[in-house]
Amino acid sequence: MNTLKQAPPGIHAIPHSYIRAAIVVALTLGVGGLAGCSGVSDLTKQRVSQSSIAIQQTEQTLGGSEDGAVELQRAKENQDAAQKAVTRDDEKNAQRSAALAALHAELAVAQSQSAEAKRAAAAVLASTQTLRQESERNVPASR
Repeated sequence: MNTLKQAPPGIHAIPHSYIRAAIVVALTLGVGGLAGCSGVSDLTKQRVSQSSIAIQQTEQTLGGSEDGAVELQRAKENQDAAQKAVTRDDEKNAQRSAALAALHAELAVAQSQSAEAKRAAAAVLASTQTLRQESERNVPASR
C-alpha cells in the first residue's frame, strides 16, 4: 500500500482567512490597549458574541469529525475565558480571548478541510495507480 508522501500543491498554502484573522487579532489587541478601565464596551461584548457564533458554526461544519477537534476545544476554552473576562469587566482579556476563540474556530475548520483534501488526494493517487496497473496488464507484449 502506497502512502501519500507529499501533499498536492496548494494544500499547505496559507489561506487568506488566516491572514485576515491575524489582522483582526492585531487590531483587537491594539484597540484593547486603548480601551478605558470602566466596564466592557459594547464592541467587546459584540466580539465575544461573534466568537460564540463562530464556534457554533464550526461545530456544525465539523459535525462528528475528529479533524479540527483540538482546535475547536481551544476555541471553546478561549470563549469561556472571554465571557468570564466580560463579567469581570476586563476589556483587554475579553477582546483577546474572543479573538483567539474565533481564530481557533477558523483553524479547526481549516484543519478539517485540509484533512478532507488530503484524503481525497490519496484516493485520487490510489485510483490513478490502479488504472496504471490495469493498463499495463492489458497492453499486449511487443512482437
